[in-house]
Amino acid sequence: MTGLPTRIASIANRWPKGLALLLGLISATGFAPLNLWPLTLLALAGWMLLIARSPRGLRAFGIGWAFGVGHFALGLNWIATAFTYQAAMPAWLGWIAVVLLSLYLAVYPALAAWGAWMVSMRVAPAKAGAAGGLSSADGLSPIAAPAFAGATLSFILGFAALWTLTEWLRSWVFTGFSWNPLIAAWPDLARIVVPYVDLLTIIGSYGAGALLILAAGLLLPLIDDVLFSTADEREAKRQAKLDEDMRGAPLESPPHLRNFAVMGIYGVILFGLAHFSDLGSDAGATGTPITVVQPNVGQQDKWEGDKADANFAKLARLTAPKSDAPRLILWPEAAIPDYLETGYPAIYYDRSPAEARGRLTALMNPGDLMLLGALKLEFDRTGQAVGARNAVMTVHADGTLGPRYDKAHLVPYGEYLPMRPLLSAIGLSRLAPGDLDFWPGPGPHTLDLGAFGKAGLQICYEIIFSGEVVDRAHRPDFIFNPSNDAWFGAWGPPQHLAQARLRAIEEGLPVIRATPTGISAVIDADGRIVEALPMHAAGRIDAFIPKAHAPTLFARYGNMLAVGFGLLLLALAIAFRRRGR
Repeated sequence: MTGLPTRIASIANRWPKGLALLLGLISATGFAPLNLWPLTLLALAGWMLLIARSPRGLRAFGIGWAFGVGHFALGLNWIATAFTYQAAMPAWLGWIAVVLLSLYLAVYPALAAWGAWMVSMRVAPAKAGAAGGLSSADGLSPIAAPAFAGATLSFILGFAALWTLTEWLRSWVFTGFSWNPLIAAWPDLARIVVPYVDLLTIIGSYGAGALLILAAGLLLPLIDDVLFSTADEREAKRQAKLDEDMRGAPLESPPHLRNFAVMGIYGVILFGLAHFSDLGSDAGATGTPITVVQPNVGQQDKWEGDKADANFAKLARLTAPKSDAPRLILWPEAAIPDYLETGYPAIYYDRSPAEARGRLTALMNPGDLMLLGALKLEFDRTGQAVGARNAVMTVHADGTLGPRYDKAHLVPYGEYLPMRPLLSAIGLSRLAPGDLDFWPGPGPHTLDLGAFGKAGLQICYEIIFSGEVVDRAHRPDFIFNPSNDAWFGAWGPPQHLAQARLRAIEEGLPVIRATPTGISAVIDADGRIVEALPMHAAGRIDAFIPKAHAPTLFARYGNMLAVGFGLLLLALAIAFRRRGR
């Protein structure tokens, strides 16, 4: 057994960035569809040990960056699939995009790693040299000893704090891309830390990511002893403790005591937060009947003009009423190519708005209402189309249009091309077909659907942005998330669904998803999947909208709580470091 730790320690010392890259790849297996969260936990612990053993801050940053590259490259592999549906660009460019995006996103775990190392090694204790890892000469310079000294209580707390803060930064810097927050690998952890309270309802996804870092932190002593420490290092640590005892210096807290200290600190904080949480306990369903339609129209067929009628026929067959009872019909994003609004120049219509709406109302009972994804054009003064909106339209049974929602958080390079004059000149194009860029809407908006309640709308990947999915001044009864996950390969749709479940828990609202190829689902306010349709299968869901909870603490204050939680942990990390722990 002693040979394995020696070999791993040798690899960690000679190729720490290579080992971190491998651990990053392993960590991504915790996300859907693999859901191997124990591997994520072990990979995080191994990565944290590499950071703790780093003799310099720059190396800690590099190890963090290498881990992030592996973590995001595997977790976001589905992005490459989207390029196979864009004839204007070669398919291999998709893998280049995955790598480039991963190189950028890896900066955030790198910052967390560097920051945790700095807290542990550079924040001076109250008494110079009081903690292992600092020289007694100046109280600031780290000792270049690849031992467990750096993985202190302050290091673990600092790492948890900075992971939360950097995930929050990732959600909005450069328009943000918060896909796969860490808690998505093991969301049940947020439900078991404090009895009867799901911490996602308090500190949200970004705050709950700290829980996984904490859980990994509890494993550090075991992994260090079993996999990283050689016999010489074990003997050196034993001798160091004897020397401290003989000098009368304070002994470092044993690992198991440190673990209990970490759990105790988190417990006090989280129980305190839970005390102020006012969670509803409503269960069951409302009286609002819905029909969710999944036609199984693949991306390769979606925009083929000669297949438009066949695609509509699939939607129509699955929408036909089964009784005379009024219902809310929910179709996917961009369900039809027709323009439903009047007033456009005639050249833009393949079918008149009256005829297009008539095809829809023919599928409806007199009291029905339909929400469907459709496109809206924007024109200049000369009548030339200059932009488009990715919208959700409301269609009444008499053919009139109700309120509309325009997607606000657009996908860069997907729905619009940044720096279009430059990038189009070198042959790049956006992924969605067409030459017009989409324009953003004003943001979260609640649609009043009369007898069918109030609906919050989030189109496609808008649902991944924690704390940004609901108009808080006009709280809806449920969130409708029409999406087109046909772009997303095998890994994207289950990951998308997992993140929609997180939003349901955070906001205390049911989420209804309608997609063309899956995974369409009805999710209750506790994040449970009530009904779902599998990928690549046509079908419909006839159900009732689950009841909403009372507004959660997170629903009222949003990511202020996540950021505040992160800052509190950071303050505790610095305070413990000052005490030499």
